[in-house]
Amino acid sequence: MGSTVIYEDSNTYEDGSRYEMVVTEVPQSDDYPEGIKYRFQYIAEDGRTLLRFDDFPDHPSVDRHHYHTSDGVYDDIEYTGPKDHIQKFYERMDALRSGDQS
Repeated sequence: MGSTVIYEDSNTYEDGSRYEMVVTEVPQSDDYPEGIKYRFQYIAEDGRTLLRFDDFPDHPSVDRHHYHTSDGVYDDIEYTGPKDHIQKFYERMDALRSGDQS
């Protein structure tokens, strides 16, 4: 079985910032036990990461499901499935866009 994109979205805002979201169904493995691989990224006009959710298992100090901020700080994030995770990313990105850092 290969991989299949099951969700994809992107947009560029008037201020030049943009987001890109991809969820791919992949074969279950040690790296992707749910059979899902995702990357959601909100990027400033100059290319800086403002927010990123991903499940790439390359940070041994955090869970497989984690997020990155503009400070480079990353931490675990609860994962309950693609639909909820997509919604959570939109909510956090919208909060950043409105200036709410909570």
